[in-house]
Amino acid sequence: MAAGARPGPALALSLFPVLFALLAVAASASPGSAKPRVFLSSWAVRVAAGLRDARALARRHGLLYLGQVMEGEPFYHFRHRGTRQRALSRHWGWHMRLSRDPQVLWFEQQTVKRRSRRGAGVVPTDPWFPKQWYMNNDVQPDLNILTAWSRGYTGLGVVLTVLDDGLEKDHPDLAANYDPLASYDFNSNDPDPQPRYGDGDKNWHGTRCAGEVAAVANNGICGAGVAYNAKIGGVRMLDGSIMDIVEAQALSLQPQYIHIYSASWGPEDDGRTVDGPGVLAAAAFHRGVVQGRGGLGSIFIWASGNGGINYDNCNCDGYTNSIYTVSVGSVLGDGQRPRYSEHCPAILTTTYSSRTTSQVQIVTTDLHHRCTDKHTGTSASAPLAAGMVALALQANPALTWRDLQHLIIRASKPAHLQAEDWAENGVGRRVSHYYGYGLLDAGLLVQAATTWTGTRPQEKCSVQAVQVPRDIGSRLTISTDVSSCSQSIRSLEHVQVQLSLSYSRRGDLVVALRSPMGTTSTLVTVRPYDTSQDGYKDWTFMSTHFWDENPKGVWTLQLENKGDDQNTGQLSSFILHLHGTDEDMPARRSAATATDECLRRDQQGACQGEQGFRGDRDKALSPVSPQPLSTDCGSSLYIHHGSCLSYCPPRYYGRARNATPRDTARVCASCHPSCYTCQGASANNCTSCPSGRTFEAVTYTCQYPAEGSPSPEGLRWYLVLVTVVACGSLVLAGMLFPTYRAALSAGRAAPCCPQARRTE
Repeated sequence: MAAGARPGPALALSLFPVLFALLAVAASASPGSAKPRVFLSSWAVRVAAGLRDARALARRHGLLYLGQVMEGEPFYHFRHRGTRQRALSRHWGWHMRLSRDPQVLWFEQQTVKRRSRRGAGVVPTDPWFPKQWYMNNDVQPDLNILTAWSRGYTGLGVVLTVLDDGLEKDHPDLAANYDPLASYDFNSNDPDPQPRYGDGDKNWHGTRCAGEVAAVANNGICGAGVAYNAKIGGVRMLDGSIMDIVEAQALSLQPQYIHIYSASWGPEDDGRTVDGPGVLAAAAFHRGVVQGRGGLGSIFIWASGNGGINYDNCNCDGYTNSIYTVSVGSVLGDGQRPRYSEHCPAILTTTYSSRTTSQVQIVTTDLHHRCTDKHTGTSASAPLAAGMVALALQANPALTWRDLQHLIIRASKPAHLQAEDWAENGVGRRVSHYYGYGLLDAGLLVQAATTWTGTRPQEKCSVQAVQVPRDIGSRLTISTDVSSCSQSIRSLEHVQVQLSLSYSRRGDLVVALRSPMGTTSTLVTVRPYDTSQDGYKDWTFMSTHFWDENPKGVWTLQLENKGDDQNTGQLSSFILHLHGTDEDMPARRSAATATDECLRRDQQGACQGEQGFRGDRDKALSPVSPQPLSTDCGSSLYIHHGSCLSYCPPRYYGRARNATPRDTARVCASCHPSCYTCQGASANNCTSCPSGRTFEAVTYTCQYPAEGSPSPEGLRWYLVLVTVVACGSLVLAGMLFPTYRAALSAGRAAPCCPQARRTE
């Protein structure tokens, strides 16, 4: 172009594609592709002459002088009160003033530098984790999962499979943890456990259970599994004809590779069925605990059943009352019993299934790559327990199947669980037919696992208590002395009562067992829908309520008619099976109490070499478990509700207590109520928000989105588009105006608004 030439219409028109491209790029840019720069009210300024001139320069410009940045270097920190503390654009007024000052060699308005700790955080960043109330400290107590995670136990190295209706293996929140070696489809006889779609997409159960255990953490999808670094497999077995063969194949899949089998199914929960494993499935259970995991025993976790609304009893379910399974009950977040939850003395422990309403349930993965917060029932409780057992196995891979049951009992707490039947057994443990030994605590479980020394071999003693048939009538009491068993068993584990009897209405018969130490366990209660006249044919009831008691002495079985006076029946066989060990297990509890003082002295765990378990279900003996001990937690732990923790849970942040000048203690202080996690107590110290609030990156606050208003990100990009259009229009007008003015001066320009030509 010749010097002095003005751009003509052709050049202006040629710039339209460029402007259009700019608009297209701005419109197509992902709102989340880059975070905006946040400018602060601070400036770094390099001054030519040094300290005196720096102070004078600050006064001249009305800035606060905050000192030298580095000793010996002419860089200084200035600040101005009138400028907003945070903004998305630099302050042009001060920028121009400093740029014109001859004494300023260099300056820069400071921006927020986003930095993250390279170590793994305890609280997952997944978007639905704030909804996971049962493990994010939203209820008291929760399952104490954060404590186990803070110690580094996330299920790494543990393989768990879900026996159900399939597993959506390509779900984005499961795919990274999916293990094909722990999976199979026994309904179609192929290695792919993908659920069958269609027919109302009813095969979602297995995928939901799997997500509770092993949903990937910190990937921005759904929530986090309890054991989010465990490998997860799926077995498709419930979407077809269910046979004893299929159950046995599922229960014995890869027993040297799979550590834990989780099942949330069983016989009909109709209140009238008495059923259990067939010959093959029973053999698979026994083979699993004897040979599985290299002889340590496969771990079978089982949901206790949803027949509570039908007055069902889980001791009539041969899967939940097997000594080889861990039967898991349910409780609501407020400690109330769910209507669907069954009760029986085979229940070992309890986890959550819903909060207080059906609208607030369990967060997990769902079919079609979706998330859900509507999983509930004992089907939801058992996988939570399975995930916690995975954490314990990572803490101590040498645990046997019996070790884990001992630990689960010791790591379960009555807490706020409400029932009228809580009672102490002969060794002082509180136990309930609805909840077993209480709410399972992951922090206690992993701590118990790390210090546990294996139990001695299992011993069994059986006593035939009825030799000739006895009429039941309105009540029948049978007593038997088992002192001979005390030679091989000093501490009980499972107690079984094997009965054969006839009865005119089976559901009217209540069966209870009393131990020599005074513990009474109701083996089966009234089941009003059970009108069967078949009685019990060689049926085995089981109770865990006598755990660690000494069996020596007289045991008493009582059968009582709670129905019509015309009911009749006859007891033909009663065999009492006692399982336990020749070790004095209550002595471990006494030894554990003695280690409390050691743990007070050394919260960092130098007492790890102590033998045996260090405490009972009501004591937290880890430096990161709730411990109502001294509030002197040292300088590396936080005090929280009288406990010593290595982290501060959601809704709290860590700070120095500053009680005295020499006090180095740290405490967990409350965040502002609007924050989920935070770095301080103010509303503008939030680092993440609870469900329903939006995080404002500029102000570090959590806001409720205005109804019908665009999101902050959407609004910001809308303003970008408007700015681009406005600037483009101004540039175009600037280029076209000289040409248009020249045309006007030559008289060649058309009138702006020409009149219509008349035709007369």
